[in-house]
Amino acid sequence: MTASSPTYSLRTASPAKTRAEAVVVGVVQGRKGPELAPGGDDVTSAYGRKLRPLLATLGVKGAAGEVVRVPTTGMLASPLLVLVGLGREATSASVRRAAGAAARAVPNATSVALALPADTPELVRAVTEGHLLGGYAFTAYKSPAETSGPSDVIVLSPAARRKEAIAAFADAQVVARSIRTTRDWVNMPPVDLTPPLLATRIEEAVAEHNRAAGKGAPVVGITVHDEAALAELGCGGILGVGLSSAAPPRLVELTYEPAEPVAHVALVGKGITFDSGGLTIKPGASMSSMKSDMAGAAAVAQATLAAARLGLPVRISAFLPLAENMISGSAARPGDVLRIYGGTTVEVSNTDAEGRLILADALVRATEAKPDVILDVATLTGHMVTALGDRITGVMGSPQVVEAVLAAGESAGEECWPMPIPEAMEERIRSSKVADLAQHDWIRWGGGLFAAAFLREFTAGLPWAHLDIAGTSYNSGGPYGHVTAGGTGTAVATLVDYLRATAG
Repeated sequence: MTASSPTYSLRTASPAKTRAEAVVVGVVQGRKGPELAPGGDDVTSAYGRKLRPLLATLGVKGAAGEVVRVPTTGMLASPLLVLVGLGREATSASVRRAAGAAARAVPNATSVALALPADTPELVRAVTEGHLLGGYAFTAYKSPAETSGPSDVIVLSPAARRKEAIAAFADAQVVARSIRTTRDWVNMPPVDLTPPLLATRIEEAVAEHNRAAGKGAPVVGITVHDEAALAELGCGGILGVGLSSAAPPRLVELTYEPAEPVAHVALVGKGITFDSGGLTIKPGASMSSMKSDMAGAAAVAQATLAAARLGLPVRISAFLPLAENMISGSAARPGDVLRIYGGTTVEVSNTDAEGRLILADALVRATEAKPDVILDVATLTGHMVTALGDRITGVMGSPQVVEAVLAAGESAGEECWPMPIPEAMEERIRSSKVADLAQHDWIRWGGGLFAAAFLREFTAGLPWAHLDIAGTSYNSGGPYGHVTAGGTGTAVATLVDYLRATAG
């Protein structure tokens, strides 16, 4: 799908002596002006007194996102020095972003050495993930297929021989490659990733993982419910949305059961492979990115596989409802009443608020697995984009679970923000005169909070958090930091870090 990813290695070599075609060094905004960040000390020494006037002549500021290329003219063993801005300090977040920007700075170099701050396992992880993600490109539909970027990337670290750094380096590659696959799935044209086709891709990914799993290692189990099985189960939400399409819906269920789990987490991901809005049709301009409405399901599937590859001692039950929201003679109508799995009835008033309907079935299925906690991930509401923009995920639910998700997002480099579920939403979701719950009420304010309150009704009172990734799942603009254009793969790293923390 993507341009091939390079081979990564972790070493203790000097950035001034490396013979890679390009060497990347960070720049921070110091009190007396820009200065090279830790990791670039040997480069500072090699240039000596010439460094500060050189930075001034080139206009280097050290601002986040800044990239300056400098021919070394023999000052270093490498012919090209790449300076990337870190802002005021070198944190995991700023290093991850800088490594991502560096990945796009030298597309024609065959080898690159990254001399960014990397003296702790956390920073080794940030450099590795940032570069792998910043260099992502979706090329499956390019003719001829485009290839660019280095074949060899060396992460330079004084901690390269420490087992904690080696483990962080290996784990970062596992998570980053799961994010890259999530981006692949989100970027695919919707005609090539209908619910049945996405279910098949998940089956293939699970089979590949199970083949690669070591002898005796726990495998990932998978069950795919087709439209007939969904009807027998009584999954009225998934069927009410999905039977409007010629490509029928699916419910994919994954299980990962390590030998001695310390906890059991259920993950639920929204998988609308294309959202026309149904009879409440979207404006044409709003449909261009609606292939990304399955980003929650993609993130949950890949986070589950990443956790299994990492061998985390946490049992996972994952539920991925997949449907295409189209317009046809079998489309759900405003005024219809759907019976969700488990029996709750819901009055439909807006067929473009379909995600909560398919999630309702999946959440009830998740409660039956009796997990300790439930997390759901969904491109759910435009209201959340209005509230938080396109770079911050909204998190709602049980306070302790929300707090843990926010901490996981911070360590993963994915910005999250807590949002409330006010008591007033209780009255709004129960405003239907003909059913147990109202799916939507057309009140302009607080729609994202309404949606979260609606989902909560299907969690059986279990500890739960809802991640609304409507703004963060797809980047319609240009790349920034380690985030490229198109699908972002957001939530994969946050879910994995949540599971890591749960594992203790």
